[in-house]
Amino acid sequence: MNRYVTGTMIRQMREKKNMTQEELAAKLYVSSKAVSKWETGQGLPDISLLEPLAKALDISMIELFSGETVMNRNRSSNMLRSVTYVCPVCGNSIFALGQCVVSCCGITLPPQQSEETDDAHRIHAQIDDGEYYVTVDHPMEKDHFITCLTAVSDHACQIVKQFPEGPAEARFCTARVRWIYAFCNRHGLFRISTKEVNK
Repeated sequence: MNRYVTGTMIRQMREKKNMTQEELAAKLYVSSKAVSKWETGQGLPDISLLEPLAKALDISMIELFSGETVMNRNRSSNMLRSVTYVCPVCGNSIFALGQCVVSCCGITLPPQQSEETDDAHRIHAQIDDGEYYVTVDHPMEKDHFITCLTAVSDHACQIVKQFPEGPAEARFCTARVRWIYAFCNRHGLFRISTKEVNK
Protein backbone atom coordinates (compact mmCIF):
# COMPACT_ATOMS: atom_id res chain seq x y z
CA MET A 1 0.00 0.00 0.00
CA ASN A 2 1.59 3.27 -1.06
CA ARG A 3 -1.19 5.62 0.16
CA TYR A 4 -2.94 6.04 3.46
CA VAL A 5 -6.17 7.75 4.39
CA THR A 6 -5.88 11.55 4.77
CA GLY A 7 -7.32 13.73 7.52
CA THR A 8 -8.84 16.00 4.89
CA MET A 9 -10.84 13.12 3.47
CA ILE A 10 -12.08 12.09 6.92
CA ARG A 11 -13.18 15.66 7.73
CA GLN A 12 -14.88 16.22 4.36
CA MET A 13 -16.83 12.97 4.52
CA ARG A 14 -17.76 13.49 8.18
CA GLU A 15 -19.06 16.99 7.43
CA LYS A 16 -20.92 15.75 4.36
CA LYS A 17 -22.83 13.39 6.64
CA ASN A 18 -23.51 16.27 9.11
CA MET A 19 -21.68 14.27 11.77
CA THR A 20 -19.69 15.81 14.61
CA GLN A 21 -16.25 14.59 15.62
CA GLU A 22 -17.86 13.24 18.78
CA GLU A 23 -20.45 11.24 16.82
CA LEU A 24 -17.82 9.72 14.55
CA ALA A 25 -15.63 8.93 17.55
CA ALA A 26 -18.54 7.14 19.26
CA LYS A 27 -19.08 4.92 16.18
CA LEU A 28 -15.41 3.93 16.22
CA TYR A 29 -15.04 3.64 20.02
CA VAL A 30 -12.26 6.24 20.08
CA SER A 31 -12.05 9.70 21.64
CA SER A 32 -13.13 12.86 19.81
CA LYS A 33 -9.58 14.08 20.43
CA ALA A 34 -8.28 11.17 18.30
CA VAL A 35 -10.62 12.13 15.44
CA SER A 36 -9.48 15.76 15.76
CA LYS A 37 -5.84 14.66 15.50
CA TRP A 38 -6.56 12.63 12.37
CA GLU A 39 -8.34 15.54 10.71
CA THR A 40 -5.61 18.05 11.51
CA GLY A 41 -2.80 15.76 10.36
CA GLN A 42 -1.39 15.22 13.84
CA GLY A 43 -2.04 11.49 13.73
CA LEU A 44 -3.42 8.63 11.65
CA PRO A 45 -6.12 6.09 12.44
CA ASP A 46 -4.84 2.62 13.22
CA ILE A 47 -5.15 0.20 10.32
CA SER A 48 -7.67 -1.85 12.33
CA LEU A 49 -9.99 1.18 12.29
CA LEU A 50 -10.01 1.72 8.52
CA GLU A 51 -12.83 -0.68 7.67
CA PRO A 52 -15.10 0.61 10.48
CA LEU A 53 -14.17 4.19 9.48
CA ALA A 54 -15.20 3.61 5.85
CA LYS A 55 -18.46 2.01 7.05
CA ALA A 56 -19.19 4.93 9.40
CA LEU A 57 -18.63 7.39 6.53
CA ASP A 58 -20.68 5.29 4.05
CA ILE A 59 -17.86 4.99 1.53
CA SER A 60 -15.75 2.14 0.18
CA MET A 61 -12.24 1.36 1.37
CA ILE A 62 -10.92 2.30 -2.09
CA GLU A 63 -12.60 5.72 -1.87
CA LEU A 64 -11.16 6.19 1.61
CA PHE A 65 -7.64 5.54 0.32
CA SER A 66 -8.00 7.43 -2.95
CA GLY A 67 -9.10 10.59 -1.18
CA GLU A 68 -12.12 11.15 -3.39
CA THR A 69 -15.69 9.96 -3.46
CA VAL A 70 -17.22 8.42 -6.52
CA MET A 71 -20.95 8.58 -7.15
CA ASN A 72 -22.85 6.79 -9.85
CA ARG A 73 -25.07 9.54 -11.27
CA ASN A 74 -26.60 7.14 -13.81
CA ARG A 75 -29.32 5.84 -11.46
CA SER A 76 -31.66 5.14 -14.37
CA SER A 77 -29.05 2.78 -15.89
CA ASN A 78 -29.10 4.52 -19.27
CA MET A 79 -26.52 2.59 -21.30
CA LEU A 80 -25.62 5.74 -23.24
CA ARG A 81 -24.21 7.20 -20.00
CA SER A 82 -22.08 4.14 -19.28
CA VAL A 83 -18.38 4.27 -18.42
CA THR A 84 -15.44 2.18 -19.65
CA TYR A 85 -12.36 1.30 -17.59
CA VAL A 86 -9.29 -0.39 -19.09
CA CYS A 87 -6.31 -1.82 -17.20
CA PRO A 88 -2.98 -0.76 -18.76
CA VAL A 89 -1.24 -3.83 -17.30
CA CYS A 90 -3.43 -6.76 -18.38
CA GLY A 91 -5.80 -5.09 -20.85
CA ASN A 92 -8.90 -6.03 -18.86
CA SER A 93 -11.88 -3.95 -20.05
CA ILE A 94 -14.66 -3.16 -17.59
CA PHE A 95 -17.94 -1.69 -18.80
CA ALA A 96 -20.00 -0.06 -16.02
CA LEU A 97 -23.42 1.58 -16.05
CA GLY A 98 -21.99 4.56 -14.18
CA GLN A 99 -18.89 5.91 -12.51
CA CYS A 100 -17.48 3.62 -9.85
CA VAL A 101 -14.17 2.69 -8.24
CA VAL A 102 -12.49 -0.05 -10.27
CA SER A 103 -9.17 -1.62 -9.37
CA CYS A 104 -7.21 -4.10 -11.48
CA CYS A 105 -3.62 -5.35 -11.13
CA GLY A 106 -3.25 -3.13 -8.05
CA ILE A 107 -4.17 0.06 -9.95
CA THR A 108 -7.26 2.23 -9.44
CA LEU A 109 -8.45 2.81 -12.99
CA PRO A 110 -9.68 6.17 -14.27
CA PRO A 111 -12.77 6.23 -16.51
CA GLN A 112 -11.85 6.41 -20.21
CA GLN A 113 -12.76 9.62 -22.01
CA SER A 114 -13.81 8.93 -25.60
CA GLU A 115 -12.56 11.08 -28.46
CA GLU A 116 -13.82 11.62 -31.97
CA THR A 117 -11.92 9.45 -34.43
CA ASP A 118 -8.77 10.72 -36.15
CA ASP A 119 -6.91 9.52 -39.25
CA ALA A 120 -5.04 6.86 -37.28
CA HIS A 121 -8.21 5.52 -35.63
CA ARG A 122 -10.89 5.87 -38.30
CA ILE A 123 -13.96 3.74 -37.52
CA HIS A 124 -16.00 2.65 -40.54
CA ALA A 125 -19.53 1.34 -40.14
CA GLN A 126 -22.03 0.31 -42.75
CA ILE A 127 -25.29 -1.56 -42.68
CA ASP A 128 -24.75 -4.98 -44.24
CA ASP A 129 -27.36 -7.74 -44.22
CA GLY A 130 -29.30 -5.99 -41.43
CA GLU A 131 -26.26 -5.53 -39.16
CA TYR A 132 -23.62 -2.91 -38.60
CA TYR A 133 -20.38 -4.14 -40.13
CA VAL A 134 -17.60 -2.21 -38.38
CA THR A 135 -13.91 -2.00 -39.31
CA VAL A 136 -11.08 0.22 -38.09
CA ASP A 137 -8.13 1.55 -40.10
CA HIS A 138 -5.49 0.61 -37.58
CA PRO A 139 -2.44 -1.65 -37.36
CA MET A 140 -3.05 -4.86 -35.43
CA GLU A 141 0.46 -5.52 -34.17
CA LYS A 142 1.31 -7.38 -30.96
CA ASP A 143 2.21 -4.18 -29.10
CA HIS A 144 -0.24 -1.78 -30.80
CA PHE A 145 -3.76 -2.84 -31.68
CA ILE A 146 -7.49 -2.30 -31.21
CA THR A 147 -8.47 -4.35 -28.15
CA CYS A 148 -12.25 -4.25 -28.55
CA LEU A 149 -15.12 -2.82 -30.57
CA THR A 150 -18.32 -1.87 -28.80
CA ALA A 151 -21.81 -0.82 -29.92
CA VAL A 152 -23.95 0.96 -27.33
CA SER A 153 -27.67 1.71 -27.39
CA ASP A 154 -29.92 3.07 -24.66
CA HIS A 155 -30.74 -0.47 -23.51
CA ALA A 156 -27.80 -2.71 -24.47
CA CYS A 157 -24.07 -2.99 -24.99
CA GLN A 158 -22.41 -5.31 -27.50
CA ILE A 159 -18.68 -5.94 -27.11
CA VAL A 160 -16.45 -7.87 -29.51
CA LYS A 161 -12.90 -8.63 -28.34
CA GLN A 162 -10.15 -7.99 -30.91
CA PHE A 163 -6.79 -9.72 -31.14
CA PRO A 164 -3.36 -8.70 -32.52
CA GLU A 165 -2.56 -9.87 -36.05
CA GLY A 166 -6.27 -10.28 -36.83
CA PRO A 167 -8.59 -7.84 -38.60
CA ALA A 168 -10.16 -5.05 -36.55
CA GLU A 169 -13.76 -5.84 -37.43
CA ALA A 170 -17.08 -6.79 -35.86
CA ARG A 171 -20.78 -7.19 -36.62
CA PHE A 172 -23.44 -5.70 -34.37
CA CYS A 173 -27.22 -5.84 -34.15
CA THR A 174 -28.48 -2.41 -35.29
CA ALA A 175 -31.38 -2.06 -32.82
CA ARG A 176 -31.24 1.45 -31.30
CA VAL A 177 -27.42 1.62 -31.46
CA ARG A 178 -26.28 5.21 -30.99
CA TRP A 179 -22.48 4.98 -30.60
CA ILE A 180 -19.74 2.67 -31.83
CA TYR A 181 -16.46 2.63 -29.89
CA ALA A 182 -12.95 1.33 -30.58
CA PHE A 183 -10.29 1.06 -27.88
CA CYS A 184 -6.63 1.37 -28.90
CA ASN A 185 -4.20 -0.05 -26.33
CA ARG A 186 -1.88 2.94 -26.81
CA HIS A 187 -4.15 5.88 -27.57
CA GLY A 188 -7.40 5.17 -25.76
CA LEU A 189 -11.08 5.25 -26.63
CA PHE A 190 -12.53 6.58 -29.90
CA ARG A 191 -16.13 6.72 -31.07
CA ILE A 192 -18.48 7.57 -33.90
CA SER A 193 -22.20 8.27 -33.86
CA THR A 194 -24.42 5.97 -35.89
CA LYS A 195 -26.09 9.14 -37.23
CA GLU A 196 -23.04 9.37 -39.50
CA VAL A 197 -23.78 5.85 -40.80
CA ASN A 198 -27.51 6.30 -41.21
CA LYS A 199 -27.36 9.48 -43.35
